[in-house]
Amino acid sequence: MNDNDDWLSLTTEETLDPSLPICDPHHHLWAGRTGVTPQDYLLDDFLADIDSGHNVVSTIFIECGTMFSPDGPIAFRPIGETQFANEVAAMSASGRYGKTRVAAGIVGTAYLSDGDSVGAVLDAQLATGGERFKGIRQAAVYDDDPSVPNHRTNPPRELYANRKFREGFAHLARRDLSFEAWCYHPQLSELTELAQTFPDTTIILDHFGGPLGVGRYAGRVDEVFDSWREAILPLSKCPNVFAKLGGIAMEVNGHSWHTRHCPPGSQELLGATGRYYDYTIEIFGTNRCMFESNFPVDRISTSYNVLWNAFKKLTASYSLQERAQLFHDNAAKTYRLL
Repeated sequence: MNDNDDWLSLTTEETLDPSLPICDPHHHLWAGRTGVTPQDYLLDDFLADIDSGHNVVSTIFIECGTMFSPDGPIAFRPIGETQFANEVAAMSASGRYGKTRVAAGIVGTAYLSDGDSVGAVLDAQLATGGERFKGIRQAAVYDDDPSVPNHRTNPPRELYANRKFREGFAHLARRDLSFEAWCYHPQLSELTELAQTFPDTTIILDHFGGPLGVGRYAGRVDEVFDSWREAILPLSKCPNVFAKLGGIAMEVNGHSWHTRHCPPGSQELLGATGRYYDYTIEIFGTNRCMFESNFPVDRISTSYNVLWNAFKKLTASYSLQERAQLFHDNAAKTYRLL
């Protein structure tokens, strides 16, 4: 049982459109992580969530700093995480754990800021992850306000503009690797410039670009939305950029659902965040967007079943083709599962 199971069980819903195929393109697995809920989230835990009623046929594991190798050169230690994810994927592919192919695609990490030397690490990641290894994430999450949490890797200010970072970034397209971008909304212009500089590299934007609701951004809901909307529009004009729709039920988004007596239902989730989904789909198009769970991070606010119900309610008026794109096909194509 995970840390907030009892609390999540206070809000239950019947699963909507249970046959609709889903590729969940963003989840994590970890063990012994302190300061988060849950501290342990492994295959059985994830399976318990996705078995809540929705037709999840495949998933993409996204790096989260778990199971790094304990020794050897620091640059190569993240390969331990890829080995772990690939072993989970092999277990799932056996069919013994149900129909869902967990970690059918793997996004690991590497220190692109090491410059040209990162090429050897990328090759080692590919050798370890094999055909499942699809890309690299290195987060730039940073804010000048010390009350806004920076990423666990403590990135420097303006990471995506850093010369050495870009030197390492140039190695991705050569290996047909995508880049997973995780930044806060005031940093979106840096990502836009990066995408324009490397038009041959596929970039996937995580969590809408992190619209903030804590620290100096607390209580400024409309102002943050307007700022985010202005910043994300130029990014949408980069054809090499794809957008993940989700990941805005985290503590940093400022909704504070986790402090309430019971979790929000799917309609309340949409009431608070729906305009982010609507606008992103409007400017990127249904062919460059994909719904994500961001579990277990968003699990602090909502259950897996309720979250995907919200996505299905949001798209109730969409065509069958558009829904197929958003729930499965775009993710499977972007991460080359097809």
